[in-house]
Amino acid sequence: MYNNTWQKKNTFSYNQFKDLDLLVKEKKRKNLTISLCLPTLNEERTIAKEIIIMKSELMTRFPLLDEIVVIDSGSRDKTREIARSYDVDVYEANDILPAYEKFKGKGENLWKALYITKGDIIIYIDADIKNIHHRFVYGLIGPLLLYDNIRYTKAFYDRPIALGKDRLRPTGGGRVTELVIRPLFSLFFPELTQILQPLSGEYAGFRDIFENIAFPIGYGIETSMILDIYEKWGLDVMAQVDLDRRVHKNQTTKALGVMSFMIMKTFLKRIARLGRVDINQNLFDEMIQYSLVSEELQPDVFSLPTSERPPMIGIPEYQKKFSRENTA
Repeated sequence: MYNNTWQKKNTFSYNQFKDLDLLVKEKKRKNLTISLCLPTLNEERTIAKEIIIMKSELMTRFPLLDEIVVIDSGSRDKTREIARSYDVDVYEANDILPAYEKFKGKGENLWKALYITKGDIIIYIDADIKNIHHRFVYGLIGPLLLYDNIRYTKAFYDRPIALGKDRLRPTGGGRVTELVIRPLFSLFFPELTQILQPLSGEYAGFRDIFENIAFPIGYGIETSMILDIYEKWGLDVMAQVDLDRRVHKNQTTKALGVMSFMIMKTFLKRIARLGRVDINQNLFDEMIQYSLVSEELQPDVFSLPTSERPPMIGIPEYQKKFSRENTA
């Protein structure tokens, strides 16, 4: 039975947290450190502005952030060079924990950020936001500092799609959410439909939340994160924050199909593990689409295995690093 009690209680607006002096005061009172992670892949057009705004507003004017870390998936453009020029820590994901098998994907970057960052609170922000503003960070931090029960915050926003230079369509964002995740949540976890944009790429939480959950390496990370936090700690530790508007790159229907494949596969594996369904066969790794080439249909086959990193808390190198830091 649908119930929106959580939504009424745990939904906020970034405007509620505009008093940055208060946030800094609470951070100091609670003796917390805060890290911002920017996962990147070929983001030379937007990375500089994101770093400049966050450093000037949330490090220089208001000392809310203690560090900004860029974790790159192997960009072929100047993303890493530009980021380093603004004096933030920049890493290639493959260089972090090099003894482990190498993967590429957003979830991989986020997982490895746990090893590199130092903060008690970690904020993950996508690096392709065209209308970046420091509300994307302080809006997510606010509930974590001011409400003791909240341990994880998730962004939602109006999502106009960029159609070209200076052209926006004000509706139509969040297609995978409405066509894939919301129907699946409605079938298996109707209480989670209260989360307005479960696939948003901006979220924050305490380290002890992130280090105790697994990280799929690809598109399934946002879905698995919500399901795992819900399973371990319940819905009340989560909150969602309205960040007003986010302008992002448009993706083709075929690209969204590949994303949907990964998300659905991650979801099915999670609910099988939770005992919600029995899956009596192996799930296949290939997404099959078709293109018309010289008047003939040609298959486009994408091999998309859903590899997953275990909870970081169980990694010996992580245990050694943070036990040493905690006793220093």
